[in-house]
Amino acid sequence: MADSLPRRDFLKTSAAVALGAPAVLQAQNTNDKLNIGWIGVGTRGYAGLDWLHKAVPENVAVTAICDTYTGHLARAKDRIQTIYGITPKTYNDYRDLLADKSIDAVFIMTPEHLHHDMTIAALRAGKNVYIEKPLAHTIEEGFDIVNEWKKSGKIVQVGTQNRSSSLYKKAKEMVEQGHIGDIHYVRAFWYRNSAPNDPAWRYNVPPEANPENTDWPKFLGAAPKRPWDPQRYFQWRLYWDYSGGISTDLLVHQTDIVNFVLSKTVPLSCMASGGIYRWTDKTDDRDVPDTLSAIYEYPDRFHINYSCYFGNVHYGYGEQFCGNEGTIEVLNRQDLYFYPEKYRNADERIASRPEVHLNGLKDFNEQDGAINHFRNFIEAVQGKATVIAPPTVGQQAAISGHMATLSFKNSKKIVWDDKAEKYHFT
Repeated sequence: MADSLPRRDFLKTSAAVALGAPAVLQAQNTNDKLNIGWIGVGTRGYAGLDWLHKAVPENVAVTAICDTYTGHLARAKDRIQTIYGITPKTYNDYRDLLADKSIDAVFIMTPEHLHHDMTIAALRAGKNVYIEKPLAHTIEEGFDIVNEWKKSGKIVQVGTQNRSSSLYKKAKEMVEQGHIGDIHYVRAFWYRNSAPNDPAWRYNVPPEANPENTDWPKFLGAAPKRPWDPQRYFQWRLYWDYSGGISTDLLVHQTDIVNFVLSKTVPLSCMASGGIYRWTDKTDDRDVPDTLSAIYEYPDRFHINYSCYFGNVHYGYGEQFCGNEGTIEVLNRQDLYFYPEKYRNADERIASRPEVHLNGLKDFNEQDGAINHFRNFIEAVQGKATVIAPPTVGQQAAISGHMATLSFKNSKKIVWDDKAEKYHFT
């Protein structure tokens, strides 16, 4: 195994690792400004408008936006006028936006139950697509998107943005150089907390929202039909009809980045358990758990131990890559630590490797990978890069999340047959 590199050498090579050596694609002319359509300008979609501008301020213009709540549309329109200096077209129906032939690419930032129909429609309309994670609401819908993408010849990036973080790219490089030896175990966790009167994922419901200014049928899409419910509209992550909860909103990020760092794909099996333990007030009608643990077995004797709890934030967010010769921790998407193994009678060559600490802001000027991820997508559309999270990769990540949901709902171990692309319970 290779010895650890000094800190200066880590930093010296980081830029090359971050950029990689992508093949140049036949896509948009690199000198053209891209016209972007934006579908979904709620909480994350609205924040993403600024991230895109920071990522590529000179290369794009958001010329059209779509949302089913007029309040979101008005807010996003004002923001685009401020940061881009243009007035975008506004749409209530994403299909009308996709019919605009001047739009080169779309960002789909909607609840996950809408991803399938919107992404396929965008590809059939000839658009390049950035689709938020998870790729789709079910495993089967994910494969539909992958197959449509393969036929389309278009660029698609899935929003698992940790892959674009310089810290995680550094972790991958360290693993490939042998700094922590053989790896059979990863611990991943995401812990949160909030005040009793501010339950997790109970986002603000605008008091002025009503059926007249909020297109409830378009929000429902193919989901089960229900009467107008502002909580379900604005707090959709809490309901199985529109979300996989922890499994597809949070866990997917962490199983995906384990796949990236360790060159894995999909697990063989998953056992998940948990429940609604923290937010048990009678007025709280959430479906999805606030507490979840999942155990994954992969080929080649590899194991992920995942846990998430919404009632304690002390340990925060992180992944611990436990190699036989050392440990790499990436915590809160901001700090990378390397520690050599120093067990009794350990090889001195291993135990003497220097510890390493890198910080995203200090060493890479990065808060996380989101802005890099947006930039990577735009550069791929321009023919200057290859997307780091294409639909095949996004589907692998989504499968692990859906397996946890299915195991939890059925109280059974789930087994994935990768050749048949099917699952069964044991």
